Amino acid sequence: MKKEGETKNMKEYWRRGRRLFAAVLALALALGALSGCGAKAKTQEEFLAEMKEFVTEDGSASFYLNQNWTEEDLGLSDMGVDFWLCAQNEQGTEAAILMQFPKRGAMQITSEMSEVKALVEDSYGYTPDGENTEAPAVPGMSNVEAGTGKANFDQVDVKAYVVYGETEYAFYALMYCWSTKTTDQITAAKASCSRFVENVPEEEDAFATELTDTLRWFNATCAILTELNDWDYSRFAGLPANEESMTVAQSILDSSWGVTDRATADETMSWILTEGHRVGFVDDMEYLDAAGIGDVPEEEREAFVLQYYEVDDAGAKALADGYRYYKEFGPEAIDAWDYCRAMNLLGFYYLAGYYTEQEALDLSLELAAAIQPLYTSWDELIDSYLRGYEYWAEESSDERRAVYEDLKSRADNPYAVDYNTALEKTW
Repeated sequence: MKKEGETKNMKEYWRRGRRLFAAVLALALALGALSGCGAKAKTQEEFLAEMKEFVTEDGSASFYLNQNWTEEDLGLSDMGVDFWLCAQNEQGTEAAILMQFPKRGAMQITSEMSEVKALVEDSYGYTPDGENTEAPAVPGMSNVEAGTGKANFDQVDVKAYVVYGETEYAFYALMYCWSTKTTDQITAAKASCSRFVENVPEEEDAFATELTDTLRWFNATCAILTELNDWDYSRFAGLPANEESMTVAQSILDSSWGVTDRATADETMSWILTEGHRVGFVDDMEYLDAAGIGDVPEEEREAFVLQYYEVDDAGAKALADGYRYYKEFGPEAIDAWDYCRAMNLLGFYYLAGYYTEQEALDLSLELAAAIQPLYTSWDELIDSYLRGYEYWAEESSDERRAVYEDLKSRADNPYAVDYNTALEKTW
């Protein structure tokens, strides 16, 4: 069975970014690995007198570092990551990085501080030593934690002091690294933290259509995937329409669907609406039926499948389960899998700039009007969608089922919109 991945590519941006940062910092710290600071003990105020403000490229955050330090180019701007900042001293013996993780929007990669910590530890080989864990004062941040330890950049070991915290807008990790750690450097790092400033960027959104029950209906068809992506299921396409989300949508469409422009978008939409996975599903089930799987006890069907298909155990289970669905729900057992994904694609096409807002909404309305009469409720639609997921992914749909049930329990439940609502053009 052909698979098109459903991925969120911000994690790939993180991996590329930390590799670039590691290359920059490893060289600098390797050059200064044997040298130390050698400065007399100073107070935070004395350090601040020698510091200046360093600001992320997008202006969303800043902190203070020594005025003689220089900012390093991490090469992340082309990926839309302009909210990180790295700087180091002239000797290459000290460096710092401000890592911002937005809690929402196209560049979100995590919704938990624990994952930020895991990313820092896994990516930079940071190992806390349990010392100097007194949290510094960081303006505007809550849940601030700090600690010292060892980090590793391309096999260069360095001393590190890491501060974690969060604001309403983002999670943060502030990492200070030295070839030789001293108490003065911890004091300098705390002084740096004391001048942290966040300027939440103004959200740009080109989408102009008012959210109506019709749009809520569109959003509900793909709310599970939107939630899995940590996007906003109350928005058409899940994200504000701007250059940032365009970059992300284009990347996902390319890697997951092979869609790179209007022509390939049209081609993929035509395929999913005329064929999708449902045609292959019926072909598979008819083949198994003709082979006699219906005469085999249900508990023996996976073994039966292995005789006729070159699949692994997971594939055999997916086909055996698929046959059970086929007999119970008929040839249309998984059709909603294709239909919901088509609705999702239309939103992605809009974000990517391949379809205009008008085109994406008009086609969504046309498709939604065709889908609605096929099912009697959201439960029935989602059941079909989840059966299709199992066939496609060759794995349990329990995680997505849990997401669906959780969404229905929320105050902003996307499925609160009446399934049988009148679908109307309101744009």
